[in-house]
Amino acid sequence: MPVIIELALPATEFQLGQILATEGEGKITLKTMVPLGGRSVPFFHATDHVREKFEARVRDHPTVSDLYVVSSHNAETLYGLDWKMDTDGFFNSVLTVDGHILEATGGQDTWVFQIRFRTHDALSEFQKDCFESDIPVDIRRIYNPTKPDAGPWYGLTAPQRETLMYAVEMGYYALPRQISTQEIANEFDISDQAASERLRRAIDMLVANTLLLTASDT
Repeated sequence: MPVIIELALPATEFQLGQILATEGEGKITLKTMVPLGGRSVPFFHATDHVREKFEARVRDHPTVSDLYVVSSHNAETLYGLDWKMDTDGFFNSVLTVDGHILEATGGQDTWVFQIRFRTHDALSEFQKDCFESDIPVDIRRIYNPTKPDAGPWYGLTAPQRETLMYAVEMGYYALPRQISTQEIANEFDISDQAASERLRRAIDMLVANTLLLTASDT
C-alpha cells in the first residue's frame, strides 16, 4: 500500500541542495524530475531576485554540465539542470526504491520534501539506506494517502488545497467559467502561471492519491 512522507533535510547534506543553494531569503521550488536517457533531469522555479549570482554559482559547480532557462514569467524563471546525479546519495536512496518526489522547496539552509513510496517496505529500505549513509533526514509526517483520516488532505500542501478550494467555490470549473486564473492569482498574490501550475499539481495529487490508488486495488 502506498505511503507518503514529509521530510526535512539540510541543504548542505545532499548534492542538489548544495548546487541550488541560494543566498538570503531566496527559495527554489522543485517542480518535477524527468527521466531522460538514463538520467533524471530536475526542473525548478527560482525567483528573479536571486537569478544572476545563482546562475553563475550553479554553472560553476563541478557536477553540473548544463543549466538552461525553460521559461520566464512574472519574476519567476523555470530552469532545467543536467548534473551527475550519481554523486547525490539522497536522490539515489529515493530512486533505488522507486520513490517519487511529489514536491520540494528549499534554499540556503533547509529543504522540505514530500515523497511517495509504493509500500511501507520501500520506505523502510529508504530510511535504512539514509541511516547507513549518514544522511540526516528529519521525517516529519508519514501517512497513507488512501485513508481520508490518515494524512493531510491526500498529500495536498496548504497552498494547493486553499487555491483549489477557492477556485471551485468561485466557479473556476463552472460552465461558463466565472473566474480566471489571473483573478485566482491576484487572490493569493502569485503569478498567473503559478496559479495554473498550483491547480494542476493539486488535481494531479488528488487523482494520484485517490482514483488511481483505488483502481490499482481492483
